[in-house]
Amino acid sequence: MIHFHRMSLEDKSSYDAYLMETPPRGCEYSFANQFLWGRQSIAYLHGCVAFFSHYYGRTVYPHPIGQGDIRAVIEEIIADSRERGIPCRITGMNEQELEQLESWFPGQFEMVCDRDSYDYIYDIDDLADLRGKKYQKKRNHVNRFRLSHPDCRVLPLDENTKEAAQSMIESWFATRHTTDPQGDYLLESIAVSKAFRNLEALGMEGIVLMEGSRVLAVTLGSRMGADTFDIHFEKAREDVDGAYAAVNCEFARYLRLKYPEVRYLNREDDLGLEGLRKAKLSYLPVRLVEKCRAVLREDIYED
Repeated sequence: MIHFHRMSLEDKSSYDAYLMETPPRGCEYSFANQFLWGRQSIAYLHGCVAFFSHYYGRTVYPHPIGQGDIRAVIEEIIADSRERGIPCRITGMNEQELEQLESWFPGQFEMVCDRDSYDYIYDIDDLADLRGKKYQKKRNHVNRFRLSHPDCRVLPLDENTKEAAQSMIESWFATRHTTDPQGDYLLESIAVSKAFRNLEALGMEGIVLMEGSRVLAVTLGSRMGADTFDIHFEKAREDVDGAYAAVNCEFARYLRLKYPEVRYLNREDDLGLEGLRKAKLSYLPVRLVEKCRAVLREDIYED
């Protein structure tokens, strides 16, 4: 059985070393998301990182990362699932990895891709500048916000703004619980609170749009590759028109200035929500990060 251990802040340095040498992956592989969501455990095997994830009542093995012997790790994952008596589900795979898995274990896995979990990747210049006819509506929306809120300041999320930002987000969740009592916001609210408690240790940063002492919008994210920044959370006051568009644009500008080497923003998935998908597509992503899973055929009856 693989000796997994719970992801902790002490893992960040060693984990990031593997992540940075790995080709671009989905947002679930960022250290911050590994730490903030669900019960994530890892093990260092054969020059790779192996994962064991418990999320929404299901256990899965996200595809290993690293430059080592991936096949050997997957063989250990199969053995581990059998010893634990659980289905062997490998997630977070792209098409190339599916083909590789099939070549190693022909006919043993059932494979399927999940469009609802695909990440949206944007060129940072597109979101920062909103140039051209294709972004005219977005640009007009942001400009109207700026005209309506001429005293709005763009401030970094730090010790001076953190308390007000967190209070605004807590109010956002409270409002959502009232207006959408069937919505599932518990895990996200827990993750946000955990993020605010560990911002520096997680390497997370963000901005706050403030008008006087009132927070209009907050966003925060973290680095997940040499040229990619992951946007984890973005909240804005529902009664302030254009606040979401403005904070989206301003954070792209902030990151571009601070990290000239960052070329892409990962704004994560749409959860299969029609409105969210429409909004994410409207910003014209340069690509989507596909997410596929493979389940051992012998375990399908338990899936």
